[in-house]
Amino acid sequence: MSGVRRLGRRWRRQRPLRTRLTVAASAAVALVAVGVCTAAFFVIRYEMFHQLDLNLTQSATRVIQENRDAGPQVVAGECRYLSAPACAQIAPALPAEDPAHPYLLPVSAPVREVATGDRAPYFSNITLSGKPMRMLTTRLGDDKALQVALRSDSVEKGVRQAAGLLAVIGAAGVLLAAGLGYWVSRTGLAPVARLTATAERIASTRDPRHRIELPPGPPGRQDEVTRLAASFNTMLGELEQSVTAQRRLVADASHELRTPLTALRTNAELLARADRLTDVQRDRAAGALARQLREVTGLVNDLIELARDEEPTPLLEEVRIAALAEHAVAAARAHWPSTPFTLHIAPDAAETVRPGVPARLTRLLTNLLDNAAKFSPEGLPVEVELTASRHAGSGSESGSGSGSRSRSRSRPRSGERLELTVRDHGPGITTEDLPYVFDRFYRAEAARALPGSGLGLAMARQIARAHGADLTAEQAQGGGALFRLTFA
Repeated sequence: MSGVRRLGRRWRRQRPLRTRLTVAASAAVALVAVGVCTAAFFVIRYEMFHQLDLNLTQSATRVIQENRDAGPQVVAGECRYLSAPACAQIAPALPAEDPAHPYLLPVSAPVREVATGDRAPYFSNITLSGKPMRMLTTRLGDDKALQVALRSDSVEKGVRQAAGLLAVIGAAGVLLAAGLGYWVSRTGLAPVARLTATAERIASTRDPRHRIELPPGPPGRQDEVTRLAASFNTMLGELEQSVTAQRRLVADASHELRTPLTALRTNAELLARADRLTDVQRDRAAGALARQLREVTGLVNDLIELARDEEPTPLLEEVRIAALAEHAVAAARAHWPSTPFTLHIAPDAAETVRPGVPARLTRLLTNLLDNAAKFSPEGLPVEVELTASRHAGSGSESGSGSGSRSRSRSRPRSGERLELTVRDHGPGITTEDLPYVFDRFYRAEAARALPGSGLGLAMARQIARAHGADLTAEQAQGGGALFRLTFA
């Protein structure tokens, strides 16, 4: 049995899905057709023999009424003809009481048992003069049995004709089931075939722009296969965007690296002929080489982080955002001495914490401050503000003592939102540039003459999303750009 199962599993694995579905659908319909025909045959056979049995019962009732006191004898013996009435005879319980004339119908031991009352009346099939007969044996008075028989060949002929007709119908049903199974598999698997063809075409061309054609209709009424095809189209769209972003990243990175690498090569070649340079020229070339190496190193590090398109997941810790903001502003003041930085921290936000990675959040704030300082005119401040707000109905935790109050302030409360804004007084962001400020390598017209690679804001948004925060850019009232970092 296990060998048969293994052969069945092997056959299923080696056959395509369409063949298996065709066989399954055809077998199901064929099984129903054969089952219906078989059931119909037994119903017809039962009804035809039941009608013959009713005729025998009526004939037996009439003979009993006419020969209630008669002794063992043959009552009627012309049943060998189709149009003749039923033949009948009376048999005693004891063989010694049999008449001298032979019986027309066979008298067996069960007939004697019916005569004595030890057995119930019954129907049986016999052969008389080479003709099939249907016989009823029932009790007649005390110690006598009545046997009544009729020709049954017409009934058996009708049963054979019904069997042949139902066999033809069953065979036609099996053929129809095969055709329907093939049609169902071909129609039902058409979207799967299109999906397979599209997948094979994408695999051969490596072009994710192909899509599977979907049948018309509202999305809510689509079947499972159509929804699978729609999901596959969605996946192809995401894959196309990913491939496009990857290609754009490679193209932009190669473009951005070309200039500093050319400068590095020039300065390296210049330093290779240091014996022809003065001390001042040599120091200038060495300084330029070191500066360009730092720029290229920073650019490559940024590219490596952005190419992952996701943040690593180290162990999180409770981070006090106000402390990070103070540290980032102090570092920016040292890095941009000509730009004043102002920091305002609301009392409600001073002790508020959020789960995060301090180094990554510091990098986010540093990128925002460097971007603001780069565009701020000399002498005009970069304004940093940290505030906390609560939704209506949210309250703070209560406790007794200063320790409880401190813990209440430091925990994120339900409905509390923390917002940090960085505002500069530079040229601001034009309406055309606003949707693209967080794209990789995107640089507005006003920024193309300034240092930088266009990766800082893209990295800032990536870090913000990894921490469940939202980073947006907008025009500030009175001029300049405003970046808003919101922690839910």
